[in-house]
Amino acid sequence: MKAFIKEPLFHFLLIGAVLFLIFKVYDDPADSQSSQIIITDGQIAFLKANYARTRQRTPSKEEEQGLIDNYLREEILYREALALGFDKNDSVIRNRLRQKMDLMSDELAGIAVPTDDQLQQFLDNNSEKFITEPQIAFRHIFVDIAHRGIAAEDEAERILSLLLDEGNRTDPDSLGDRLMQPKSFTLTRVSEIAKLFGKPFSLELLKLTPGQWTGPIQSGYGLHLIFVSDYVAGSLPQLDKIRGTIEWEWSAANKKELKENIYKELRKKYTVEFERSENGVKTSQAVSTAPAAQEKQQ
Repeated sequence: MKAFIKEPLFHFLLIGAVLFLIFKVYDDPADSQSSQIIITDGQIAFLKANYARTRQRTPSKEEEQGLIDNYLREEILYREALALGFDKNDSVIRNRLRQKMDLMSDELAGIAVPTDDQLQQFLDNNSEKFITEPQIAFRHIFVDIAHRGIAAEDEAERILSLLLDEGNRTDPDSLGDRLMQPKSFTLTRVSEIAKLFGKPFSLELLKLTPGQWTGPIQSGYGLHLIFVSDYVAGSLPQLDKIRGTIEWEWSAANKKELKENIYKELRKKYTVEFERSENGVKTSQAVSTAPAAQEKQQ
């Protein structure tokens, strides 16, 4: 049974059945003036269950009769309101009914259970949303442009020469100017580095070859000589590692697609007429955006 529910054919038949019911309701509307009200055992059981859930006890005979009387009052007033057209041109009711239609679409979409192939295809088609960020571990020596002015670049070149001199034993931490940021970073996401030093700086880091001093690279603070000690490239995780996230994203996309498909099917039933006034003369033009209608016109 579960395997059948996963089949696209099942989803197609289900949508078709729902649309048939919707069309049936539109084409054969119930008579709101009907004087017959049928209260079934199932409806009474539903009223009693709601009462028990709220009050944490079953209703007495008197309370049960009160529930039925209240339901009957609501049904009668509801029918009379429809008969008087109180539901027409009411923005609150329109919005509520639209929400109910959207909720129906969401519930239908919730029945669908994605297969591994569908999830993998969704992951591949939306890889930019799930790919992990590159991470970089590095050390840096800061040269303050605000303090040194035009001599900052010369100082940076001098320090770089020292660092590249294999015979030099100067501690890199003793070189450069003071900065509030740490002098070294373990593996850190590029976006976090961008928050500290600016996006151009973080993008330049991605271009550097690990294992050697290079620079200078400019940030919002000044110039930096950089030693990249480790680099982890961004990658697309395996499906099993982010299955929960992919299932949620797939479900959200599926709901959106199903809702749009239902609307398109309903839209085919209607022709929209625009009424305009030019020089005091009203003109009207009927327009249909339904794909089938457009094909016939062509």
